[in-house]
This record gives sequence, C-alpha cells and structure tokens, in this order.
Amino acid sequence: MDSITIALVLLLAVILSGTISRLLPLPVPLPLIQIAFGAAITGITGDGVVLEPDIFFLLFLPPLLFLDGWRIPKEGLFRDKGVILELALGLVVFTVVGVGLLIHWMIPAMPLAVAFALAAIVSPTDPVAVSAIAARVPIPPRLMHILEGESLLNDASGLVCMRFAVAAAVTGTFSLTDALGTFLWVAIGGILIGFGVTWLVVRIKDTVSRKLGEDPGAQILISLLIPFGAYLVAEHLHCSGILAAVAAGITMSYAELRGKALGITRVRRNAVWDTVQFALNGIIFVLLGEQLPGIISGAARVVTETGHVDPIWLIAYVIAINAALAALRFVWVWVSLHFTLFRAARRGQEIHKPHWKLLVATSLAGVRGAITLAGILTLPFFLDDGITPFPARDLAIFLAAGVIIFSLVAASVGLPFLLKDLELPPEPDHHQEEDTARIASAEAAIRMIEKLQHAMSEGRTDADLYGEVGTRLMELYRQRIDGRSKIGDEAEEVRRMEEVDKRLRLAALRAERDEIFRLSRARKVSEEIARKLIREIDLAEARYTV
Repeated sequence: MDSITIALVLLLAVILSGTISRLLPLPVPLPLIQIAFGAAITGITGDGVVLEPDIFFLLFLPPLLFLDGWRIPKEGLFRDKGVILELALGLVVFTVVGVGLLIHWMIPAMPLAVAFALAAIVSPTDPVAVSAIAARVPIPPRLMHILEGESLLNDASGLVCMRFAVAAAVTGTFSLTDALGTFLWVAIGGILIGFGVTWLVVRIKDTVSRKLGEDPGAQILISLLIPFGAYLVAEHLHCSGILAAVAAGITMSYAELRGKALGITRVRRNAVWDTVQFALNGIIFVLLGEQLPGIISGAARVVTETGHVDPIWLIAYVIAINAALAALRFVWVWVSLHFTLFRAARRGQEIHKPHWKLLVATSLAGVRGAITLAGILTLPFFLDDGITPFPARDLAIFLAAGVIIFSLVAASVGLPFLLKDLELPPEPDHHQEEDTARIASAEAAIRMIEKLQHAMSEGRTDADLYGEVGTRLMELYRQRIDGRSKIGDEAEEVRRMEEVDKRLRLAALRAERDEIFRLSRARKVSEEIARKLIREIDLAEARYTV
C-alpha cells in the first residue's frame, strides 16, 4: 500500500505542477516547479522516497529514451551526425578531463578519481530535461535536433567514463586499454541488442496479426514492453541499456514506415504514449526535489572535508562547476563549428556563419537531469576493502544535484534572452515536399477509387450509383491536386484559403459536438450513439489540430 500511495502522490504532484505552471504570470519552467513540489512533499511529510538507482533507471529511462528515439526526426539526426557524434563522444571526454581537474583543484579532499567520476556523470546532457526546456523556450528546430541527438547518445560515454573512474577510486588501478574495449562493447552491443530485440518482436507481432487479426490493445502493450525488454537484455549482457532503448526506438520508427498497423491502433497508441511521457517526465523531477533535503543534509555533514566551515562554499562549487561545463562546451562547439565550416568551404558549399548568440545558446542548452541524478546515486558506499567509506560521496551527490538545478535555471533564464530576435541560418522549406506528397497520395486514391468502383458496379443494375459516388469522391482529390500544384502567389493564396477553411471546419465540428452533448444530456439520443458520434467528430477535429 505504501508503494501505491507514493505513486499516486507523485502523479498528483505532476498534475498540480502543470496547473500551477499555467497559472503563474512568469514563464517558470515546469521541471523547476516539479522539483519545488518534490522538496515541499519531503518537507511536509518529513520522509522522502528511498531512490534505488537501478530501479530508477529501469522504470523511467527505457520508455522515455525509446520514445525520443522513435519520434526524433531521422533526417536531422543523420544530416548532423558528425556534429552530434563530436558532442556525444569527444565533448564528454574533454569535459571529464577539464572539469575533473578543476574539481580536484577546488576540493583537494576529493580524490582525483572521485573528481573524474563526478565530472563524468555531469557531462551527459539529458533528453528529458532538454525536451522540458524546449516546451517553454522557442529553440530553433535544427539546434533542437542536435541537442536531442547528442543527449540520446552521450549517456553511454559518460556512464562508461564514470564506471572506470569509480573502479579506479575503489581499487586504485586503471587501464586505458580495458576502458576503450569496454566502451566499444557497451556502445556497439547496446545498439545491436536494441535493434535485434525490436526487429524480432515486430516480426512476431506482424505474423500473429496477419494470421489472427490485429488487437489494438495488445499492439499498444507490446510497444510499451519493447524498451524494457531491450534494456534488460542489454544490461544482462553488460552492454548499455540506455543505448539499447534508443536504438529500439529508432528501429521502431523504421518498422512503422511499413504501414502494417491499423489507423485506430496508431491513434490510441499515440494517446497512451503521450500520457506515459507526461507522467514519467514529471515524476522524474518530483523525485529529484524529494531527494534534495537529504542530499543537502548529507553534504552539510561533510563540508568540513573541503577545508571550509562555511556551507556557502558548496554553492560556490556548484556555480564554478556549471561555469566550467558551459565554458568547455562553448570552446568545443566553437572549434567544432569552425572545423565544419572549413570542411564545407573545401567542398565548395555555401557557408552560413551563425551568430555568436547561437553558439552561447548551444552551450547553455546542455541541461543535466535524471541520468546525472540516478548515475551519481550509484556511487558505492565503501572502497574495495568493504570497510573504508567511499571518499566525499555525499558531497559528490550534492554537487551533481546542484549542477542539475543550476543548469535548468540558467537555460530557462538565458535561452529566451539569447534566442529573442535572433537571425538564424535558413531552414529548408518543406512546403514543396509536403505538396508533392499530398499530390501523390491524392493520385493514388483516385486510381484506387476508379479501380474499385468498376469492380463493385460490374454486372449490377445500379452501376450509376457507384459511378456517381466515385465521381464525387474523386472530385475532392482533384481539388487537392489542383490546389497543391500552384506555385508562387497562387500557392500562398491556396494556403490562406486552407487556413480559413480550417477555422470554419473546426468551428463547425465543435458546434456539432456541443449539439450531440446537449441531445445526450436531454436523453434524446442514447449514450452509445452519442459516444460513437463524438468519437467521429474528435477524429475529424484531430486532423486539423495535430
């Protein structure tokens, strides 16, 4: 019962935090409100949730990373693959070395290996935190794709670096060869396992559906279980469960392109996944807030290890670490950008040098979140002898939590200022691509109507009926083809007409729905009929609002 009560309280906190976020006059990021809620819950009850890092990783990260991999635009991911890999691999190592040395210099009582472990776990950006910030800050689409791709891939490199730093702290030994070999096994193995598990499940699912028919509820449940399966298999084989979940999501997106699932399955599945994403994102930050009082008290107990008696030094350390993270990120992004521009110039491509504010925004948008929190909590309590306490464990946990909160606040405050009225490099215009796709789909529909109406009316006395209905349907598709074939000013006029059409149709659909509800309340139509009609209207409305 205690576990059920905790889960319900966490979900209630997520709901209330969303309501408060909309009520506040200032655009305070939702994650910060949820962190405050979590801290308030612990302050009122006097007892927070005991967070088991392994369980936390298993329950929260696989579905969220799977969904990010599923929904992230693959064109942007592969277009900027060079930049993303430079940030996900090179920047992590660069950060571990630079920030680790800084931490050890500031806090001599923290051994160098522990300082490297702390630097490693604060080096990966978090896809959940990045998405949460993007919900309230207008981040340019291409920059958002780069940040999402980086945050999906840099977790493995950060966690592997942390694993070897902790091993060095516990045993006093370190092998670069072993580290490189382990990293390759962890990364490549995780990706292959994620792909293999998803491919196998999708093939079995399609075979069963083809023979027995498709059950939307079962299809949705299978999609929810795939990330957990990929994660568990990868972790059992000592590979990266995080990369396995990401690879599973990317594989799922390509499997979906075959169009095997029913339309109703996709509609229901999207609704379920949106709810899962909203709930888990919120619970992660509420849990972080719940851990804060215990983290702060633990750090206060060991503050004397730093050689300072004033706890204000803890805040100074957090600010210094965040400043170093941002500075190292800016240097790496600047060098990476100029290297990319140099290669583009060598190939004779047109160069668009971005504004310096965009570089600063890219540095500031490296937000830390759930992976940093869960990773730092996996620090062992004792060294290899089982007796000596792990040095500065509570202090490292406090500093990591401080980095998470500070990075969220800095991105929330700084990004709107940096991105306001900023001239951005031109984004590709997808209007022509969309028009081409709509024309092609309309032509395919016309061909199918012509073929089917002839087959259905052959040998029947009411063949004219089929011809009349087919002609009426084909006329709608021909209007779409004519409208989407326009160019220049005519195309712009068509888009304005479509916007007017959209507003009128939405108003009409809402009026329809209000009338159905009124008739249902007056008992003039049955509840079953009302539900059916409302669903039809909702689906029609979704076409114009998605």
